[in-house]
Amino acid sequence: MLQTSYTIRAHDPASDPTCLSALWYAASLQAHAFLGQDKLLEHKRLIETRYLPMAETWVAEAPDGGPLGFISLLDGYVGGLFVAPAAQGRGIGRALLDQARARCGALDLEVYVENPRALRLYLAYGFREISRRAVDDEGLPHANIHLRLGA
Repeated sequence: MLQTSYTIRAHDPASDPTCLSALWYAASLQAHAFLGQDKLLEHKRLIETRYLPMAETWVAEAPDGGPLGFISLLDGYVGGLFVAPAAQGRGIGRALLDQARARCGALDLEVYVENPRALRLYLAYGFREISRRAVDDEGLPHANIHLRLGA
C-alpha cells in the first residue's frame, strides 16, 4: 500500500544532511543520470557541506520520520526540489512547491532539458519559460531552462 500521509517541516541542520543527501542521490540517479555517477557522487558531498547549509530547506516527512522529499530555497530561487523515487507521483513535489510559494511568492528555478519529468511538473504547476542556455553551471553541455512563477 502506498503511503500518502506526510508533513512538511523545516530542515534540521543537525540530523538531516546525511539522509537528505542520500535522498538527493537516489532521485538524481533517475533524474540526472546523464551527468554520470562520478559527478553525482561529487555533488552528493556538496549537498551536505555547501548547499544545505546555505539554503532554507523544507522537508516532506513520513509519519515514521523518514524524509520523502525536500525543497531548498535561496530567497525566491528554488535551488533544488527532490522526491525519493518510491514517493514520486503522490503530490509531494507539488506540496513542497506550495510551501515555497507561501514563503516567497514568486519563484525562479532552472531545470535540465534532459529531465522531462521535472519540466512537466513545473509547467503543470504554472511556471513559464524565461530563457534557455546550452551549458550547465559547470560549463558542461547539458541545456538548462530558466523558469519563473509569478507571485
